[in-house]
Amino acid sequence: MSSPNSLVLLSHDFSCSSLDLNELRQFYGIELIKRNKSVRRGDDSVLAVYLNAINWLFENNFDYDWLVCLSGQDYPVLPIPEIETFLATTEYDGFINYWDIYSEKSPWGKEGGQKRYFAKYIKLPEWSKWWLRKMTRIEPFVPFLNIQWRYALIGLQAHSTPFSDNFKCYGGWYWNTLSKKCVDLLRNYLVKHPELLKYYRRTLAPEESIVATILANSKEVNICNDCLRYLDFPAELAGCARNLTTVDYDKIVNKNFHFARKFDPKPENNILDLLDERLNANASNKAESSNLVRVRECSI
Repeated sequence: MSSPNSLVLLSHDFSCSSLDLNELRQFYGIELIKRNKSVRRGDDSVLAVYLNAINWLFENNFDYDWLVCLSGQDYPVLPIPEIETFLATTEYDGFINYWDIYSEKSPWGKEGGQKRYFAKYIKLPEWSKWWLRKMTRIEPFVPFLNIQWRYALIGLQAHSTPFSDNFKCYGGWYWNTLSKKCVDLLRNYLVKHPELLKYYRRTLAPEESIVATILANSKEVNICNDCLRYLDFPAELAGCARNLTTVDYDKIVNKNFHFARKFDPKPENNILDLLDERLNANASNKAESSNLVRVRECSI
C-alpha cells in the first residue's frame, strides 16, 4: 500500500451485491460497515452512509487526522504520500466546493436550490416514476408542489426552515476532504441540533448541502472552497458527472487535483493507464525523499 498507516472504511450494501469477506481480510487497514439497504439517489440514504461512517469512527475511538470521502469511481491523480504531505502542512481545516444557493455561482440556479432545500419530500415506490412524470404537467399551476420524478420524490413547500441571515443555506459537492476538527464540529453540531438533521432528511439530496451549510457558517474552522477533485457536470447530463476519457488528461494533471471522477471502465478508454504511468513516475522521483509525513486517513 502507498499509505500503510491509513484506514479504508468501506460501506457495502449486501442486499444488492455480495462481497467476499475472505478476500477482504487479507488486506491490512480495511474495516467494513455492512448495510442491507440500497442507496437511492435524491433521498437521505446517501447522507446516512456518510454519517454512519463518522459515527463508526467515534464509536471505535479511531485516531485519524483527515477524512476523505470517496466513491468507487474516484481515482487518485497524485501519489497518496504527496496528498498526505499536502494535508499535513495546509493552513486549511477542510476542502469542499460550496456556494450560497441564491448566488449566481449556484449550478442549480436560485429556483433549483429552493426546490431542493425549502421543500419537504416523501419517498414513493420506484414504479411511481411514470405517474410522477405525468404529474409534472400540472406543477407550473401549483406553485407549492415540487415533483422529482427521476428520484420518485414528491414535495411541498416548507412552512418554515432552519435557515436565516445568520445561518445561510449552502450547496456543495458531496465529495470532500475534512480534518478531524471539521468532522468533530460537524458531528457535535448535529448532536446539539437534531432538528436540523431531521429537517434535512426530508429534503432533496441532503448530502449536497448539510455538510457545507454547517461548515461554511462556522467561524471555528478555515474552509477552502475547493474539493481538490476534477469533475465535469455538463448541462446535457442534468446533474450527472461525465465519464472522463483521455481527452481530459491534460486538464486533470495540470492543476493540483488529488482525485478525479468518474471513469468509464471500457478497455478502449486508457485514461487510467495514463494516470497510473504518471503516479508511478512521480512515486519513483520521490523515492529518495525522506521524512514524508504519514497522515492517517479514512476513506469512504
